[in-house]
Amino acid sequence: MSKSDIERLRFAFEKVEDALNYRDSFESIEKLLNSKMGFDATTMCIMQVGETLNKLDKSFAKKYPQLPIKESYLTRNYIAHDYEGVSKMIIEVIIREHFPKLKNDILDILRNR
Repeated sequence: MSKSDIERLRFAFEKVEDALNYRDSFESIEKLLNSKMGFDATTMCIMQVGETLNKLDKSFAKKYPQLPIKESYLTRNYIAHDYEGVSKMIIEVIIREHFPKLKNDILDILRNR
């Protein structure tokens, strides 16, 4: 793993944590996503994760297939290119289901490198 991959993985981890912290600062995910500030901050984190994971070396990506690189990047593109049409339900699923797993997967990779 190159130094840039480590830095990128740490940055992606930070953005995942940021989004989960935003979620925890509201009474519910619904309230988070109904807040303009909460929605904007959360979707920006999701876009940053997708952009950052996509910049990992291809050999690194092959070594860690548990990282949802393609899916994250496609989600980043969906948000960036159709911001007004972004489904809050999709963002909710990402925050509820995918980001907690991604956080653990990144932690495992960083600890075992």
